[in-house]
Amino acid sequence: MLVKTRGVVLHQIKYTDSGVVVQAYTREYGRQSFLVKGMRSKKSGRHNALLQPMFILDLVFYYKESRSMQLLKEFSVAFLPAGIYSDFKKSSIGVFLCEFMASVLKEESSHKELFDFIEDSVKYLDSSKTGFTNFHIAFLIGLSSYLGFEPGIRADKEDKYFDLMNGTFVAMRPSHQEYADQDVSDILAGFFRTSYDRTGNIPLTGKQRNELLETMVRYYSVHLPGLKRINSLEVLKEIFG
Repeated sequence: MLVKTRGVVLHQIKYTDSGVVVQAYTREYGRQSFLVKGMRSKKSGRHNALLQPMFILDLVFYYKESRSMQLLKEFSVAFLPAGIYSDFKKSSIGVFLCEFMASVLKEESSHKELFDFIEDSVKYLDSSKTGFTNFHIAFLIGLSSYLGFEPGIRADKEDKYFDLMNGTFVAMRPSHQEYADQDVSDILAGFFRTSYDRTGNIPLTGKQRNELLETMVRYYSVHLPGLKRINSLEVLKEIFG
């Protein structure tokens, strides 16, 4: 069945001497892998450059539910993230987030609200001139709400510890080890109650930012035990540390 949808590119890997496999999160069909033939030749180099992480594409492909890899017929650029790829820090955030999403987004069914969140986030990062140093943390917090484990807002300042297992703030240290210390918990409480587009105004040192990032990755690993090692994490910590 020939179908049309929009997708955000997450990852690209070599498949054959002339082909690539592109992983994308689509609006109507969730996460999909696409076989794209003839993309590694000199003639197709320009088109191959459009299949990079964070590019938003209009896709036409032959869809078969039982098939693990769909055959892409044609594609065109719906949104070119030039602002991301022209800025080293933004592109580093983009690479990290796409690698992260490639690990956590497993569902191959429609989740239009999640797709819209990702698409809007790409465009927001692309257009940001300043104040995007906390963007990756805010994105992970926002993404968790679509995956079913949104953290709760702190209701009482006496709740000094963020319990990663239950996603709540508690007054006493949990009996298990999956919790954030008081300083990190306090900063997280600020993030959780701040609107997505205003988290860039939260002042952080490089050390604090990295601690928050590590805590959020840890939060995901608690709720998604199969989470793979994110290779770009250390690079991002180095850049924003």
